[in-house]
Amino acid sequence: MSRSKPGPRYPLFAAALLLAGCASVAEPPASRASVDAHVAEARRVAGEDLKMLLPLCEPQPATRAGGPDVDARLARLIAQAPPQPGQVFDNLYFVGSAWVSAWVLKTSQGLILIDALNNALEARGLIDGGMAKLGLDPRDIKYVIVTHGHGDHYGGANYLVERYRPRVVASEIDWRMMETGLEFNSPQWGAPPKRDIAVRDGEQLTLGDTTVTFLVTPGHTLGTITPVFDVKTGGRSHKALLWGGTAFNFGKDLGRLESYAEATERMRRLTAQLPVDVLLSNHAGWDGTLQKMATLRSRAPGAPHPFVTGPKDVDRGLQVMGECARAQRDRFRM
Repeated sequence: MSRSKPGPRYPLFAAALLLAGCASVAEPPASRASVDAHVAEARRVAGEDLKMLLPLCEPQPATRAGGPDVDARLARLIAQAPPQPGQVFDNLYFVGSAWVSAWVLKTSQGLILIDALNNALEARGLIDGGMAKLGLDPRDIKYVIVTHGHGDHYGGANYLVERYRPRVVASEIDWRMMETGLEFNSPQWGAPPKRDIAVRDGEQLTLGDTTVTFLVTPGHTLGTITPVFDVKTGGRSHKALLWGGTAFNFGKDLGRLESYAEATERMRRLTAQLPVDVLLSNHAGWDGTLQKMATLRSRAPGAPHPFVTGPKDVDRGLQVMGECARAQRDRFRM
């Protein structure tokens, strides 16, 4: 394993980091008209194929949710019948639930798991069980990447660490949050893992023939990380970006909404340069994973891969998320 910050060997990432600091164009004062304009633009850009992202444009509460109602909602979400695990690319597998995604990235020297679901029961049943069905051995998990510090993504990590001894990766920012004060907590979730590998924006993890680049995309949490990596199918490689945190569940926090919108713009620039042609999520509802997997299973020989949508559609998805963030920001600013 090696970790490095972007430098001369990674000019595209370095350029994206520099562009992120460029001054933004001043926007008009918030009003009902500005909210409606952002929502209308999101709907226009989304079309029919990206409608699953439009719930982001619905009004959000000004206070952060918590308490028994949230615990009951989490219990209902976790209780949903899980989908069948599946191989999505030659080197990428889905072993998640109906609500939360968990992805296994296969390398020449072991496996990288992206997110660990809600708790030990799910990790054992869906990650262990799903991998067994797919011919993968969970003892080969070398790293668990926690995309952000909410329990639906770290809750099963301790089970995996105790059983298989993988290293756990999260952003420096979210490690601090998990250690000093959780934004959300619930008896439905396992405890946060102990601090292990902390990554910062632009750093990389290499295992065998595979390199994962971590981009910090603050908003959903302050330290949300969006991994970028190659996926392979039919002898071809594609660049995938897994958006690390989608919903606006943090209440009236204008700074977070601004950061979220800025992160989508930064990722739009990056995806155009690389280019990225696969947009994934860590919740199946945001990227249509389950529907795409069904299409993949029935795909005729030579038909397009449903997850490879192309750079223009990846850009559209990021644009929709940014417009919805601006709409919610303007609702709070009014």
